[in-house]
Amino acid sequence: MTIPLELTSDMIIVFGFLIFVICLFIFEIVRVDMVGLLMIILLPLSGVIDASQAISGLSSNAVVSIIAIIIIGAGLDKTGVMNVLAHHIIRLAGKSEIRIMGLISGTVAFISSFMQNIGAAALFLPATNRICRQMNIPISKILIPMGYCAVIGGCITLVGSSPLILLNDLMAAWWSNNQIALGDKTFEAFGLFSVAPLGISLVIAAVLYFVIFGKIVLPKVSSKDTATCLLNNDLDCTYGEEIQQVYEFHVPKDFITKRLDELKIRPLYHSTVVCICKRDGHFKVTVPARADIIEPGDVVGIISNKEHVKKLAKDMGWDLCDELDRLNEVMGPDMAGITEAIVSPRSELVGKTLHQVYFRKRYHVNPLAIYRKNKVQLEDISETKIQPGDTFLLYGQWEKFHLLQRKPDLVFTEYIQGVIMHPEKAGFAVACLVLALVLALGFKIQLSIALLTGAVGMILTRVLSLDEAYKGVDWMTVFLLAGLIPLGLAFEKTGAAMYLSNGITNAMHGYLTPLNMFLLIGILTSFFTLVISNVGAVVLMIPLAMNMALQGGADPRMAAMLVAITASNTFILPTHQVNALIMKPGGYHVKDYIRAGAGMTLVFITVVILIMYFFYGIYA
Repeated sequence: MTIPLELTSDMIIVFGFLIFVICLFIFEIVRVDMVGLLMIILLPLSGVIDASQAISGLSSNAVVSIIAIIIIGAGLDKTGVMNVLAHHIIRLAGKSEIRIMGLISGTVAFISSFMQNIGAAALFLPATNRICRQMNIPISKILIPMGYCAVIGGCITLVGSSPLILLNDLMAAWWSNNQIALGDKTFEAFGLFSVAPLGISLVIAAVLYFVIFGKIVLPKVSSKDTATCLLNNDLDCTYGEEIQQVYEFHVPKDFITKRLDELKIRPLYHSTVVCICKRDGHFKVTVPARADIIEPGDVVGIISNKEHVKKLAKDMGWDLCDELDRLNEVMGPDMAGITEAIVSPRSELVGKTLHQVYFRKRYHVNPLAIYRKNKVQLEDISETKIQPGDTFLLYGQWEKFHLLQRKPDLVFTEYIQGVIMHPEKAGFAVACLVLALVLALGFKIQLSIALLTGAVGMILTRVLSLDEAYKGVDWMTVFLLAGLIPLGLAFEKTGAAMYLSNGITNAMHGYLTPLNMFLLIGILTSFFTLVISNVGAVVLMIPLAMNMALQGGADPRMAAMLVAITASNTFILPTHQVNALIMKPGGYHVKDYIRAGAGMTLVFITVVILIMYFFYGIYA
C-alpha cells in the first residue's frame, strides 16, 4: 500500500484554487479567460509558485501552437479551400440520408484533425443547411452527428485539439519532476500521428452509432429556415411588412421573353428581382438591371412578402418554389444578405438619382427601399433624388458590401457578415499548411515552430494581412490556456497531484489493476471536462493520471494520452463550443444532447479503453 503524503499548507492552497476555478466555470461568475488571468496573478501572490512559473504559459509550446493553427485555419477559410471541399462532398452525397450524414461527419472530422473543431463545424454549417433543405431532411438529424465528429476529429492528430497540443508539454514537465522515481527511463514525446489509430477508430464508431441508433437518439426538429429569412429584429420593425423573404420562381417554357422593366414587377407587386439564373445555372445575374431579359426556363430570385409573390406567380404564370433550390448557392445566407446604409453628407450620391449614378452597375448591390422622414418608399426609388440622411435597404453578396464599406458614400448601420474571399491565393494557403506539416513530420521541427512557420507564410504570401491574423486568433482560449498551465504546475510542484493520486490508489487498494485504473482515469477526465473545460481538465488530470500509473505499474505516457483523448468526451451537455454552435440551428434542447450524448459517451469510453489495451499496451 502506498503511504500517503502529509497534507501541507501549500497543498491546501492549491486545492482551494482548484475548487475556486471549478466554481467560476460552473456558475460563470466571470469569463473563462478572466479565470486564466486570475490564476496568473493569484498563484504567485499565494507563494505556491514563483512569478516566472506563473507566466510560463504565455511562452509555452502549446500556446504558440494554438495561435499558429488558428491563423492557418483562417487562411484556408478566407481562400475558399474549405468551401471547395464541401462542394465536392455535397455532389458525392446523393439523396441518401445515411450517406449524407456519413460524408459530412467524416469530412468535418478530417478537417478538424488539422484545425480547431469549432472552425471546422462552423465552416460546414452553411453547407449542411443547404443539403438538408434540398434533400428535405430535418437538419436536426445531421447537425449532432456532424458536431460530435468535429469534436472527435480533433483526436486524430496532436494539433487537432487543445488537450492534445498540451500533451507533450505537460508530460515533459511531469517527467522532469519525477526523474528519480522513473530511474533511467528517458522521456519520449508523442509524434503528430501517434494518436491517429484512436481518433480514426472513434470517428468510425461515432458514424456507426448514428447509423444504427440515429432514428432513436436524434430528434426530428422543424427548425426555422434561415435561408430565406432576411431581416433581423430591428430591420423587421421598419421594413418587415413589405420585405420578408427571398423567393425562387421558375419561368415556364411558354412564357414570352420580356425585358425586366416591361414586367413592372416593382410598381405592381412591391417586389424586387435580385437574381436571374440562366442556361441551367451556368450563368447568373446577381444584380439585374432594367434592360435584362426574362426568358423561358429562367430561375428568378425575388424579395417581397408572401401576399405579393402569390399574386405575382398567379398573374405571370410562374412557378413559386416552397424554398430556395437552384439559387441557394448565390443567395444562401452564407453568400448574400440584407443590410442598411445611410447616405453621408459628403456622399457623391447626394442630389442625384440611383439611375443617374448607375448604382447597381457601380456597387453591384440591389436597392430594395428608401427610408425617409419615417416612411418606407418602395416605388420609384431609382428616380428619387437622394438626400443626406436617406437610409437605403440593400441586398447583395457579402463580399460586395465589404468593398462598398470602404467607400465614403454610405455608412452601414450594422456589422457586415462574411469576408472578402481570395480564391486566387488558395494555392499559397495549402502550400503553407503543407510546409508546416512537412517541417513537423519530415524534419522533426518542434511543433510550435513548424506551425508558426506556416502561419507566417500565410502573412508573407498575403493570404492574410497581419491585422487579420491578429483578429483571427481566439485570445480567450489563449489566456485561458496560459493561466491554467501554471495551475497545473502548482498542482504538481506542491505535491497535491501525488497526494490525491495516493488517496485514490489507497481507496482502491486491491482493485486498482491497470485496466481498472485506466477506466477510472477516463471517467474522471470526462467528468471534469463537462464541469470545467477540456483544457482545464487535461492540465489537472495529466499529472494525477501519470502519478497513478507510476504507482500502479502502468505506463505513465499511456495514462497521459488517455487523459488528452477523453478530454474530448463532451457530448452529454451543450457545454462544448461545437455543441453550443449547433444548438440553435438544429433547434436542440438540453434533453436532446442527453439522449444522443449518453450513448455516445459510453461508446467513446469503450472504444478508447479497448484500443489502448489491445493496440497500444498500458503496462509500463
